[in-house]
Amino acid sequence: MKRGLIINGQLLRAIADLGHGDRLAVADCGLPVPKGIQKIDLALVRGVPSFQDVVRAIISEMVVQKAIVAEEMRVHNPRQYEFVHSALQGIPIEEVSHAKFKELLCDVKVVVRTGEATPYSNMIFEAGVDF
Repeated sequence: MKRGLIINGQLLRAIADLGHGDRLAVADCGLPVPKGIQKIDLALVRGVPSFQDVVRAIISEMVVQKAIVAEEMRVHNPRQYEFVHSALQGIPIEEVSHAKFKELLCDVKVVVRTGEATPYSNMIFEAGVDF
């Protein structure tokens, strides 16, 4: 058995399959996933697992060179906005409109759906390299 935080095999395979510049999204339970994009549905009940729990787990396994969030998060969900900036210290965070964020989902390899039910609790991670 592995030692890291993530034990979900589907999520581990998705992270391991990312190449430099590939993108993975973490989504609240209401974000629409574009047709043809792989979805890993971790949602159990409203709030479980939380956006924060999933983000922490993913950044423990993935080399992230950049993150993208909706600019609306700053005003409509300041708790998540503060968490994102705290958790991703040193990683550039781009803010785009929520409409643009949804357009960007068409280019991600996978969307990880959480049980989070608070507004704009979504993020796109861009994979980096560890060398």
